[in-house]
Parts: sequence; structure tokens; C-alpha cells
Amino acid sequence: MNKLLPAESLGDIPSLLQRYASGELTPSLMVQKVHALIQDDPGNVWIHKLPLETLKGYAFAAETRNKSGVELPLYGIPFAIKDNIDLAGIPTTAACPAFAYTPQHHAMVVQRLIDAGAIPIGKTNLDQFATGLNGTRSPYGACRNAFNPEYISGGSSSGSAVALAKGLVCFSLGTDTAGSGRVPAAFNNLIGYKPTRGSLSTRGVVPACRSLDCVSIFALTAADAERILEVTTGYDAEDIYSRRGEGYGKDSAVPCLPEQNFRFGVPRNQQLQFFGNQESERLFTEAVAKLQALGGEAVEIDFAPFLEAARLLYEGPWVAERYAAIQQFFDLHGDQVIAPVREIIGGAKRYSAADAYNGLYRLRALKRETDRAWTETDCMLTPTAGTLYTVEAMQQDPIRLNANLGYYTNFMNLLDYAAVAVPAGFQKDGLPFGITLAGPARQDQPLLRLAGRIQQAYGLPLGATGIPLQKEKEGSPGKPFHGSSQVLQPGQSSGQIRVAVCGAHLSGLPLNGQLTSRRGRLVASTTTSPDYRLYALPGDPPKRPGLIRVDRDEQGAAIEVELWELPVGEFGSFVAGIPAPLGIGTITLENGEAVQSFLCERYAVADAEDISRFGGWRGYLRQLRNS
Repeated sequence: MNKLLPAESLGDIPSLLQRYASGELTPSLMVQKVHALIQDDPGNVWIHKLPLETLKGYAFAAETRNKSGVELPLYGIPFAIKDNIDLAGIPTTAACPAFAYTPQHHAMVVQRLIDAGAIPIGKTNLDQFATGLNGTRSPYGACRNAFNPEYISGGSSSGSAVALAKGLVCFSLGTDTAGSGRVPAAFNNLIGYKPTRGSLSTRGVVPACRSLDCVSIFALTAADAERILEVTTGYDAEDIYSRRGEGYGKDSAVPCLPEQNFRFGVPRNQQLQFFGNQESERLFTEAVAKLQALGGEAVEIDFAPFLEAARLLYEGPWVAERYAAIQQFFDLHGDQVIAPVREIIGGAKRYSAADAYNGLYRLRALKRETDRAWTETDCMLTPTAGTLYTVEAMQQDPIRLNANLGYYTNFMNLLDYAAVAVPAGFQKDGLPFGITLAGPARQDQPLLRLAGRIQQAYGLPLGATGIPLQKEKEGSPGKPFHGSSQVLQPGQSSGQIRVAVCGAHLSGLPLNGQLTSRRGRLVASTTTSPDYRLYALPGDPPKRPGLIRVDRDEQGAAIEVELWELPVGEFGSFVAGIPAPLGIGTITLENGEAVQSFLCERYAVADAEDISRFGGWRGYLRQLRNS
């Protein structure tokens, strides 16, 4: 048919991939239509739009690789890039024309996306030098909200959010130092994922505060954000702030996030700020109730140390890091920097080295206080922003109102937490409202999965496109792309490893504490594929089962198992406690998914009782009690 519907119909990533698979559409045809649509830009979304011939080149390269059998998880998926992130051959301006340079290489995160088959459409508008949360601080014009152009888009990743909300791309890249990847998501009805610091390379990104900066992901769904995470995450030896996944948080309490009976922290009522917006207050109250309906328990926390940490970002010595990022340019061409940004960066010169060290000491103390929240809760819930301003109001009072926008976001990178902004309804005037889920470093994937459950519970349309959110089938949230295993190896940014248990580690049985004491969480109760056998091994209590896989010519059975998730840092000690003849291997579940599990060496079952007929260890124990 070779017909491209309007860009608003591109939808999420699976929708576009399905159209490619059916032959209805090709990447080459898609880029032609999108290129035509972005030429009209009344909302000041774009700083640089790629020429059509360049777009066709990216599309042709993806099509050629796809035909040759190369697996491309993001085949032909269009995306936008914030213009402080390098795209080879295209000027990087950071929204300051006098600063612009043309890179020879892609930023590492962009390279990984293109290698996966994604197609960059253009570079997007931002608050100059990523300094602002409102989207109005740009010589390329104030970027306008996708729902109402009289209102701000949020910033600094303004254009990236609006391009996605309008359906011009399927995802986009931003950066997030103080909330720049979350506030625009809230104001445009999007998922805004701010990863664990250091899990996505920042090589090829113009720094704001280099020690804190994160590349962020805007997506229409939490599942799409997880797909992008899978492609972009990974250690980069050439990025001095890149972190190996297995090195995160081994000495700190990093809780898992249960699907039921989870506890989420909420600031005390007197610490919540909505800046006079009663609609935001109403919608946040509804969001708390929504999480409770999903199985969560609200726990009041003291938000004061979080707020004190947040103030350090702009009222403490960290603002000097913004000056350090562009010091040579600023000293020579400060007059080329727009007024609000110049005022903020210029004010950094008053801080001394002693101020910087004292700030570090205070932050260290505050982190000790804030980390205590994770001993009582599994995650934290706040509004993403307390209110939403008009462009006119923001331009009349740019410093104070911008500070209000960072009330719930500025502390996140200073304290090394992960966060996901999630759409959470609309005000009566039709403007979006968003909430943020936060957790310790390495909790990215559990947070994204909870974000997906919340998104499904609300069932809001995608961005400003009007496209309905597709309801996920039961058991499908968080399912990896292309049927890949859900076993999370050390080094993956989610920081979790899944393991199936079939005996005394099952819930309520004697060894289950070895999982719960390591902050393990139950993911699902299921069975193996029907080609296993279960044996009761001889020996002293607690009795232990032995699970083995049978050969093709042997009769097998489906055996009951529980799927648990453990933090990477706890997995080694758990495995070290497993006695021979048991060990950890890979099994197949009833749905075909491959996961790690307890397995038994075959020699050990020679004199053991075959208990497969009971369907699992619990069935066997019931038979013992009744006999």
C-alpha cells in the first residue's frame, strides 16, 4: 500500500514496527512525510532539521542492513535529539549560535541508537546551555506547549518533548541535570526517564554540570523507554563519569520494588507545594489513591533534607560547575549569552574552592539523611512540578518561577537517584499533570515497570496525538524487546537479576528468608516448560528438591516455580550459599522465556525419589503431611 498516515499516527515504537513488518510502510517513505511535516514549526521545536537527502541516507542504510539479516531493534524508528547532544556533521549550538561547532562524531548514545536502526530527524530547541526548566530561554524562540501554545513547554529539553508529544517522532533524547528531562514530560503528557547517573554515556554532550548530567529519554510509553534503555545503556571507558552497573550501591540499601504490597514515600502535607494551583493538588491526591489501588501503601516522609539538597544546585557552589563547563567561551563572549542564563552562570564566580568542599560535605550529610527513606519505602512519589505557567508569566519573572519548577526535581542527581516522570491526568483547562517515581541508583527498570503499570491504570492518550494507549495483555508489562531473556546480567543498568526457585526458597518455606533478607521481590508464580523432572534429594532437613531437564526421548512435566528478582550486588552471596549438587543454570518457563534457576547435577538423582507427579515442591509437601 506504501501509504503514510499523518505523523500523529506513527504512535509508539511497536505500532510503527508493525507497519513496517506488514509492508504498509518503509523507513524511506516515513522520512519523506515527517520531513515535510516538520518544515512548519510554529512552536519553535527545531533548531536544525536534517535535509531530506540525509534522512533518506539514514533510512536506506537501515533498510539495507535489515535486508541483510542484521537484527535492528529500532529499525526505522525516528527520533529527535536535544541540541546539546552531538550528531555528526550537524552543528551543536546548545541554543547559543556564537557557541556552535560541528562535531565529526556522534555522541555515544546517538551512535548506539543509529547502530540499532533508529533514524535522527533533527536537533531540537532548549533553554540555552541547558540552564532552565521552562523552555523560554532560547534565541530560537520560546518553545510552546503541545497542548496550549500560551503555556510553557518545560525545559531545558523543550523541543525534544514537544516533537514527541506532537507525534513527529517516536522517542527523543534530552538531558537532565536539575529536572530537564522530567518537567517537559509532565507538561506534555509523556514518560520522562532520568536514568541512574553514569548508566548512559554523556560523551558528546555539552556539559551543564558535568558531574551530574544525565542523558534522558522521552517516550510515549514506559515500555518504549525500557526499549531505549536496553539499546543505549552500557559502560563507556572514554566517559570519565560512566559507571559499570555491577559497581553501583553494593554497600547501600537498594530495595527491590514489589508488584504488590510496595511502600511509596510521600512528602508531608505541609511540605507539598502547588504554588496556588488547586488542580495540581487535586490530581496529586488522585495519584496517591491510584498507587494505593495498585497495591501500594503510602508512607509519609520528611522531605526537608531533599529540599535542602535541591537548594545546593543553584544556591550553592554547584552553579560554579555550569561556569566551568563553558568558562573560556563565557569569559570571551558573555554578551552572547541571554540575560537569565548569563545572570545565573556569571553569579558562579563568587564561589571559592572552600565553598565547593563545604558544599560537598553538606551534600554527603544530607544524602545520609535522605537515604534513610529507602529503609522504610520502596520508592518515592511526588508531583513532577507543582504548577504550570504561561510563557508571558515566565518571561516576566524568569528566576523565581523557574525555581518553583525545580522544587521536586533539583535534588535527584545530587543525591544519585533514578527517576521516571509519568502522565497522571489533566487539569480542567486541558493541561497535563505529571507525577514522578524516584528510587536509589540502579532501580531504573523496576521504576519503569511500575511507571508502566501506572500508565496502564490511567489509560491516557499518547502525548498530544490523541492516539489511545494500547492495553497490555496480562503478564506483558516489562517484557523485553524481540523476545530476549528477562535474565538481567551483572552490568545491566536495572541492577536486578531474575532467578527461579522451586524448593525451600519458595514463599513461606524455610529458606525463603535468603531471598527476602537480600531485598528480593517475588515477580511471578509460574511453571517450567513441560520437559523437566523434579526429585526429592536424600539428606538432612530442610528437604531439598533437584530439578533436571530431560532428554528429548524422555517424558517430562511442567514444574511449579517462583520467579524472584535480586539486586545485582546481592546475587553473588546468594549463589555462594548454594550447596552441591545444586547450582544455577538456565531453564525455560511455560511461556518460552529463559531464566536462571536452581538446577541439579544428574548423578545426584540416581537414588532420589521422582516427585514430578505432584507438579512441584508444594504438592509434594502436601502429600507428606497427608500421609
